[in-house]
Amino acid sequence: MGNPAGLPRSDRPAGFLRCHLRHSYSYNRHGPFNGWSHLGWADTTVSRSFCWRHAVVDSAFAFKVLLAGNAPLSIVHITDPTSSFNLAQQILAQAQSSAQGRARIALAAALSDIPGWFNPFSPEPASTDFTTQEQNQVPWVTRGFAFAFFGRAGLEYRAGGNPSWNDGVDYTTQLAHSADRNEVIALYQQAGLDLTQDLATLNNAPRITADPQAVQYLNQYITLNGALSVPVLTMHTAADGIELNQNEQAYASVVQSSGDTSLLRQVFVHRAGHCLFTPAETLAALQTLIQRLDSGQWDDSTNPDLMNQEAVALGPNLNVLCAGIVPNGSCAGSPLIPTPPAFFNFQPTLFLRPFPSNGQQ
Repeated sequence: MGNPAGLPRSDRPAGFLRCHLRHSYSYNRHGPFNGWSHLGWADTTVSRSFCWRHAVVDSAFAFKVLLAGNAPLSIVHITDPTSSFNLAQQILAQAQSSAQGRARIALAAALSDIPGWFNPFSPEPASTDFTTQEQNQVPWVTRGFAFAFFGRAGLEYRAGGNPSWNDGVDYTTQLAHSADRNEVIALYQQAGLDLTQDLATLNNAPRITADPQAVQYLNQYITLNGALSVPVLTMHTAADGIELNQNEQAYASVVQSSGDTSLLRQVFVHRAGHCLFTPAETLAALQTLIQRLDSGQWDDSTNPDLMNQEAVALGPNLNVLCAGIVPNGSCAGSPLIPTPPAFFNFQPTLFLRPFPSNGQQ
């Protein structure tokens, strides 16, 4: 078959292309990669497990405390994920029917920076269109329930317990650092709710304590160390409610703490969706990594204008997205929609609850 699309030869130095935050100590433990194995998509469980330990539990905690009332909603130590999932869906639907419920949904979403943009075929809501932003967060929350309940149950089974905690977290401070802070303030004002009181309720509620053996399991297998031995190019949509763009800030931070950032570059696409890139955008990123492997230098290769030009040059057949990705999440039998490349300059906000690579909170 030769070497289609100029893919790297096995004699090239190794490199690694990741859809988003997916590099952890578990990869390094298995020794050096070789040949083609450096080019491709890594397991999303790495990123999701890292998030489950921190940000996701904060949203789930707020959802349970402020919206579930006396309903028996389990958010850790989950033994019946189906029942928990169904109950959460009912609570969410009920909350969305009132201004007070919508404000509290926004607060829960803000504590893990869930974006207010969902449909990749619709423009990003205006920065002050808080009503639309909250409406866009709801389908992200709904999709997140699958990971929060079914995914967490699987994680807890493998880890031998609950690896998440929120001991010592100040939710007033957490909200102050959130990218969604202004939305929450506005919706609370519209609903006539006291935001300070709800934050106090969260801060005074009984906390979640982790099981030490489960924390040890994740420390051993799924903790970022930032020690890169090959070039790494990350790629992330701006509004991904499953893998938050703030993951990239956390990853860049831990790479920086290792003392050498020369091997890492990060690019972003101005679009809503989970890892939702056109074939042309993906190939442009791959070509950028190959250029780095061949030349030994990044130079200006990750300039978004240049990457957009490279994607356009690949032709209209590759600058497409399938229509079925919203709302069904599947491309089977759906038409393709022409979609221009959307690389852009972007700086993620602070990851709200990072877990340091030394294993200490």
